[in-house]
Amino acid sequence: MQIIIAFKLAWNSLRLNLVRTSLTVLGVVIGVAAIIIVFAAGDGISNLVSGEVEAYGTNVLQTESKAPGKNSSGGAEVTTLKLTDMEAINQLDNIVDSYAVSLGQQKISYGAESTKVFIFGTSAPYAQIDSKTKLAEGIYFSKDDDRGQAMVVVLGATLRDTLFGDQKALGNFIKIGTKKFQVIGVLEEQGGGASFLDFDNIAYMPIQTLHKRILGIDYAMYFMHQIANVDQAEETAAEVSSLMRDRHDITDPEKDDFRVSTMSEMLATLNTVTGAVTYLLLAIVLISLLVGGVGIMNIMYVTVTERTPEIGLRKAMGATARDVAWQFLIESLLITFWGWILGTISGILVAYILSKVAQAFNFNWQFSLPWQGILLSLLFSLLCGFIFGYRPAKQASRLDPVTALRAE
Repeated sequence: MQIIIAFKLAWNSLRLNLVRTSLTVLGVVIGVAAIIIVFAAGDGISNLVSGEVEAYGTNVLQTESKAPGKNSSGGAEVTTLKLTDMEAINQLDNIVDSYAVSLGQQKISYGAESTKVFIFGTSAPYAQIDSKTKLAEGIYFSKDDDRGQAMVVVLGATLRDTLFGDQKALGNFIKIGTKKFQVIGVLEEQGGGASFLDFDNIAYMPIQTLHKRILGIDYAMYFMHQIANVDQAEETAAEVSSLMRDRHDITDPEKDDFRVSTMSEMLATLNTVTGAVTYLLLAIVLISLLVGGVGIMNIMYVTVTERTPEIGLRKAMGATARDVAWQFLIESLLITFWGWILGTISGILVAYILSKVAQAFNFNWQFSLPWQGILLSLLFSLLCGFIFGYRPAKQASRLDPVTALRAE
């Protein structure tokens, strides 16, 4: 009964000071909304990245260059991943086929239209192994085109529209750098993804043509291998690693200049990264909620000072120190709970809008309710209400009734 009375008194006090209550709640609303948005965005990015990786299929392995002694590629450039390595890997029993990838950037022009885009050099099996790659018209280049360093190119959907507009693209010649290439195919639109590359705005050509005629290199960035039996993915990855060490004269695995990854390993790594980023942002966001809690404490101290005569009157009529403490503590908790409700609604609404904006830019970003963020924000909001409301409530409960009644 005492708790119910304290609740009614706290509710009436907040209702009578609606403007001040609203301003106090605002800090909590912003903090809670930010938590909801961070969790929703984290889920959206995680699903987006996972979807991009899974789009390659579960029946693939990746061999990428890696600086010896490092856990990740990047930093020092590694130039030891040769096309002959890929050909040797193709001889393994569980390997169906492979493609290599190298990347360059050149100016492309046709008539008066020109643009600078990425050039994606691949082996011919790329179109069969990569399930996202589908031809809208024309053909993809063959293994003979690759071996013969043919001057042919396949255009992404956006790049084709940029260069040719309503004109026919197939059979025409475009300039890449200073050299002429014949357009033999155009890919279907793939849409946005998690990669920094816009695959619709890329020119695809045989990797050996890119190496010898444009970049002047003889090494690839990475290989993708299609495997026959997915259940043997781990064993096949171990076989590829062993073969690569033999070919590169490496005896110590710590000195590998390559890394072989299964699809499950790549997904686990990406989920770890996105999870770490989400919780890092969450730690930053929680600071704003703490700031809102400090605001609540300040307002509660002001409230105690303003209502000192009321506190004295209640105590004179028989209210205990515990009754007074509960009244002001519940008042603080009501502020944070109301802020949590408004913040949750605002956060969900903003997260939903973000997902729709991402989809408008062709990103496969699906909205889902971030239940983890909703529950965490509730617990943290109530905890802030209790911690920052405890001291003012304690101060109010210790007031001497006679002294309080005399206060003006």
